[in-house]
Amino acid sequence: MDLHHPELTYAAIVALAAVLCGGLMTRLKQPAIVGYILAGVVLGPSGFGLVSNRDAVATLAEFGVLMLLFVIGMKLDIIRFLEVWKTAVFTTVSQIAGSIGTALLLRHGLGWNLGLAVVLGCAVAVSSTAVVIKVLESSGELETPVGRTTLGILIAQDMAVVPMMLVLESFETKVLLPADLARVILSVLFLVLLFWWLSKRRIDLPLTSRLSRDSDLATLSSLAWCFGTAAISGVLDLSPAYGAFLGGVVLGNSAQRDMLLKRAQPIGSVLLMVFFLSIGLLLDFKFIWKNLGTVLTLLAMVTLFKTALNVAALRLARQDWPSAFLAGVALAQIGEFSFLLADTGKAVKLISAQETKLVVAVTVLSLVLSPFWLFTMRRMHRVAAVHVHPFRELVSRLYGDEARTARRARTLVRRGSWRDDHNAGPGTGI
Repeated sequence: MDLHHPELTYAAIVALAAVLCGGLMTRLKQPAIVGYILAGVVLGPSGFGLVSNRDAVATLAEFGVLMLLFVIGMKLDIIRFLEVWKTAVFTTVSQIAGSIGTALLLRHGLGWNLGLAVVLGCAVAVSSTAVVIKVLESSGELETPVGRTTLGILIAQDMAVVPMMLVLESFETKVLLPADLARVILSVLFLVLLFWWLSKRRIDLPLTSRLSRDSDLATLSSLAWCFGTAAISGVLDLSPAYGAFLGGVVLGNSAQRDMLLKRAQPIGSVLLMVFFLSIGLLLDFKFIWKNLGTVLTLLAMVTLFKTALNVAALRLARQDWPSAFLAGVALAQIGEFSFLLADTGKAVKLISAQETKLVVAVTVLSLVLSPFWLFTMRRMHRVAAVHVHPFRELVSRLYGDEARTARRARTLVRRGSWRDDHNAGPGTGI
């Protein structure tokens, strides 16, 4: 029997690289998911090529999306969400309308076809739940009023992904069928009724309660809820991600919430790592280099546009300026569900394979640069209060501490190198 399986060896190397990259990003006070994406880039077709077939991890990556929404649903505090639902819904609708509307206005000047404009507008409207939550957690702002408002907007965006996917799928038949429209309306109505019902009571799940007494069965019970509700949603011709989210919401408002969440999170973390690793595998550096100007221009446009759109929508929702600014900047990246929207657009032939690569490249770069953008804009907001005008002084105030640290490190390295050469003495060098 042949015990040598190179695929398993490569899988072990990939897992180790993902952990190391995630740990490095955490050490640098960045979200670990950025490290997972970088690991996929380094080990994928654009790097060492250890993973050349993305289909091998695609199924696990889809499970990661389901677990992400399931865990988000479990963590959702409905009472707190209902406190900010008006702001969340208004901001989300404004983001979607503003993104799609702007893309349609720009498509003639930029040479986009209708399909690319619609897909890109939908993709840009969605922010990254995973990145924003990690950034707010690391800064201790997740439980603040700004954090709760931001989380409410993220939840509303995640729920809006299902209707957007249905609308994109309707382009295949060139018309939004009554059945598709009915599915969208009924899914939203059911979610509203479920939130209202769960806000009035805390439920007890007898079978789940019995299974939770055994640690192994408790983990399997969480997985059964996640994938079971996703399967039911798929059978009803709705998004499986929508069903997983509903299953998480129900468990999150049950008496078994804390125990089941504790059991589900480790598996969710593994699958989420695979999902972001697969995103890194999608990145094509040859395509980016060949279209560098287009990619960077679109990235800058998207970042600045989303920041301005978010802040404007939050100000219209009567949020104070500091809260609107912080939340708007935090939501300025393109989210993980944008990949699903791009895949949907590609499946119904709204966009080509090359245009899909463009959406993926901009989305990945947006995710990677998101923590740096938030860090920069926070400091700029503080610096603006002291009326700093010259550009050089502004840059010095923004990155002066980091620049001084880098100079000190470079000086120490040079001194160490000089001492080594000096101590070696004459005639001992090469």
